[in-house]
Amino acid sequence: MGVTERVWGALTAMIKLEDKVDRQAEAMKQQQQKIEDLTARVIRLETQLEMLTSAALVKRLKG
Repeated sequence: MGVTERVWGALTAMIKLEDKVDRQAEAMKQQQQKIEDLTARVIRLETQLEMLTSAALVKRLKG
């Protein structure tokens, strides 16, 4: 195998590796967005639960 072939093989491998890194970075961005969406949902659910709990407590004290 000549030097040119080895250099070409190394460049090809580097390009493939860069492509894999780019795909992983995109997948991580998508996962991060899903995590942020789920976090927002949990915050809304916690808020609703606290409001309902408070309302039930007030109703119980008045009733």
